[in-house]
Amino acid sequence: MNRRNYRRYHRNYHRYRYNRYYKLYQKVNALQRKRLADYSMRKITECTLFLVLGVCLLFLYQMLVFPRIDLEGSKVIEVEYQSKYKEPGFASSYFGENLSPMVKVKGKVDTSKIGEYPITYQVTYHGFSTTKTRIVKVVDSSYPEITFTTDDKKLYLCPDSKYLYDDYKAVDNYDGDITDKVKVTKNGEKLIYVVSDTFGNKTVVERDVFYKDILEPTLELDGGDVTTLAIGDTFTDSTYQVSDNCDKNIKVEVSGDVDTSKAGTYERVYTATDSSSNTAKKVQKVIVLEPSKQGVIYLTFDDGPRSGTTDIILNILKEENVKATFFVTNSGPDDLIKRAYDEGHAIGLHTASHDYSVVYASGDSYFNDLKLVSERVKRITGEESKLIRFPGGSSNTISRKYSPGIMSYLTQEVVKRGYRYYDWNIDSRDAEGGRFNADEITKFVTSKLSHDKVNMVLMHDIKVTTMEALRNIIRYGKENGYVFDKIGPYTDMVMQHVNN
Repeated sequence: MNRRNYRRYHRNYHRYRYNRYYKLYQKVNALQRKRLADYSMRKITECTLFLVLGVCLLFLYQMLVFPRIDLEGSKVIEVEYQSKYKEPGFASSYFGENLSPMVKVKGKVDTSKIGEYPITYQVTYHGFSTTKTRIVKVVDSSYPEITFTTDDKKLYLCPDSKYLYDDYKAVDNYDGDITDKVKVTKNGEKLIYVVSDTFGNKTVVERDVFYKDILEPTLELDGGDVTTLAIGDTFTDSTYQVSDNCDKNIKVEVSGDVDTSKAGTYERVYTATDSSSNTAKKVQKVIVLEPSKQGVIYLTFDDGPRSGTTDIILNILKEENVKATFFVTNSGPDDLIKRAYDEGHAIGLHTASHDYSVVYASGDSYFNDLKLVSERVKRITGEESKLIRFPGGSSNTISRKYSPGIMSYLTQEVVKRGYRYYDWNIDSRDAEGGRFNADEITKFVTSKLSHDKVNMVLMHDIKVTTMEALRNIIRYGKENGYVFDKIGPYTDMVMQHVNN
């Protein structure tokens, strides 16, 4: 074997041995890795089983030994700032036994402060305690509110004027007044208002902008809406106050005629117009009254009607050809009011209830009561009466018990509303609980009659003694030159001194 072949043989021999041992090494190494993997998996499985078993045993231990608490709702809840926190509830038990009354709840939620408030629930049973915690978060998720003094959707500005950013206000439930944080931008013909509170709650409001005056002028009459004059008096137009949001100089036109030589109701119309043709009107009623009729007797009857007395009184008035005035209530039959009206007598308004505690409880209460009797009279007669008499007269003091100062208010307010109220200057005293008979009532009236004054006589058509005295009163008046009349829409008022 020559040298070259020897070297080749020797090289191949060593390569053969290396490959043989390398393959053997690979087999051994692979076997070791497999054994190691199997061992590791086995240990992991064992550990996992032990861990699961331990957890199960712990859980079982807790179930067997510790009482149970279950919270209703979430363990973390949110409530709104400044709202009222309401406990969602809980339940506690131990193998079916209800332990809820034994649970002690600790912790307080202050909804006036933003923050987190832990509420703990603890129950102890047979020496073993269970505790659970709920987190209550007080948050502010309410959006600020932007309000406007005018239309919140449309903004009308005076022509050629600038927006002064003074007609809005922003208020937040947490931050309070945040008007200064409002950002106003203009986008075409729109104004956009944006404001955010401390917690990022953002409000955006859009308004359309129109450069147009749509507001009418403000017009107020200094003399009030009703003016009363007597025949022959001089009428002077009321002074007034006028203003406008856009114009400084506003002209006021006055129309309507007033004839003070003739009794009646007249109207003066005051009209204010601005440069954009917006118009404001005020109507002033001017009532021209008849002159006082001295020596005239006005027989007036209150509190009716009443069957058995009012009908007899109407018979006497008809037989004597005398007209009178009846201040009615909501009592009695409708047909007697209708008969009195059809026979030419005046129908006035007393009250619906004649209950002082109702009538004089307040101004609204009085007018609500008056409305009821007014509606009755209009339903029966077809006409609205504006003649009224206050229960007890305008001088009564019993009303002070229910509403101090109410008569001072009512005597002015009824006139403003177009009513005429009539007291009396001769009291027949027929309402004093039956103290006086017919002859005495007749004397009370006839002794007070005078040709030098208006004789406004107070009587009550629900009284038998009044019925019995009436004919003698009428005959005395006729025999002594008196004239009888009913109260008309322009009869001058007879008023007493107001004491309340």
